[in-house]
Amino acid sequence: MFERSKKGEHALLIQPHAGGAPDEDLLEEFADLARSAGASVAAVLTARIDRPNAATLIGSGKLDEVKAAADASGADLILVNHSLSPGQERNLERLLERRVVDRTGLILDIFSQRAQSAEGKLQVELAQLKHMSTRLIRGWTHLERQRGGSIGLRGPGETQLETDRRLLQKRLEQLQKRLDKVEVQRTQMRRARMRSELPRVALVGYTNAGKSTLFNAMTGADAYAADQLFATLDPTVRRIDLSGGAAVLADTVGFVRDLPHDLVAAFRSTLSEAREADLLLHVIDAADPLRDERIAQVDEVLNEIGAGDLPQVLVFNKIDRLDGVAARIDRPGEEKNRVWVSARDGQGLDLLRTALGEALQLRHVQGSVRIVPQAAKLRARLHELGAVRTEQADELGWLVEVDLAVADAQRLFVQAHGEVLRPLLEAAQAPT
Repeated sequence: MFERSKKGEHALLIQPHAGGAPDEDLLEEFADLARSAGASVAAVLTARIDRPNAATLIGSGKLDEVKAAADASGADLILVNHSLSPGQERNLERLLERRVVDRTGLILDIFSQRAQSAEGKLQVELAQLKHMSTRLIRGWTHLERQRGGSIGLRGPGETQLETDRRLLQKRLEQLQKRLDKVEVQRTQMRRARMRSELPRVALVGYTNAGKSTLFNAMTGADAYAADQLFATLDPTVRRIDLSGGAAVLADTVGFVRDLPHDLVAAFRSTLSEAREADLLLHVIDAADPLRDERIAQVDEVLNEIGAGDLPQVLVFNKIDRLDGVAARIDRPGEEKNRVWVSARDGQGLDLLRTALGEALQLRHVQGSVRIVPQAAKLRARLHELGAVRTEQADELGWLVEVDLAVADAQRLFVQAHGEVLRPLLEAAQAPT
């Protein structure tokens, strides 16, 4: 789309900050983002901004410093850990004579590299084009040319920029239609899983918290896992066996602070795995000194996609990096249960399965129920679930001995004639 230099792997990082000392952790995360995109960090500069410059974000003095540092370090790319307006990007590129990419553009570039499935590629392209649509004017050198003026070439006088915008809008509409079709397919797959009545669990968390490693350890899958930001984009779904039954576990894309809104919108169908889950496993890097802040940032994104009210189990991963921390379950009463594990070493995975079973109410209840002929559909569902242990038929119907998961009993209870299961549910809720 743009007539811009193809170079740009040796980057100078600019970290704007409002006042006081710059946030070292924020700067380190931005450096990790740059490296995840394939860039090498040539130099890092901080820029205090009390009042943002409308034209360039940073002041003229800092611009001279950035230009000198880029020349000295040989940087051919400027990365700014802040959102830039199209005009600011254009002005910075002109003054610094280098390609300039803001935080949003950098994250979109990483996503474009990571997307593997057809759906993921469509989602990334849609987000990129939405981001690019406001920046067309800065990339072309021939936008002032108009069709017309010579014999055989006279026409409506549409500028090249208008043509590009029209073509881009058509491409956006095409992508949206294709994504809508993919969303229908994904919804049908989710409905099929719902019909199986297996509870659904989604792994969520800050990027690089170890979700994919934990997913592989829990399911025996071979999902791609690496020590880098946004290693996983495409959701992977597997069945897992727990002590009280089975569940469906989905690995989802990691979150990060200031995740671009266009990206959240484009990945809404993928994030539906989290939004429509019965339980969220919120994976946290236990060794991260900012883990409380990370938890708050993930909760913010969950609220944004409509999953903020779902029950959660907090999984503190990577305890192998902490001294004196053993695998355990914390049950702090009204708060979310916490499980301390190491997915890499396999520590605490049995405890996590126990916590999952408790949260999903996979505990079983046993007992006898009387099913009348009018409730034959309920009897059929019990057989489908494999919950019938013995059965005796008589003139009143069936006397059935069942071994049933609490979650299944609750689902069946709301169906016709499901009230016959009330004694089982009352027994399940009674204190042990």
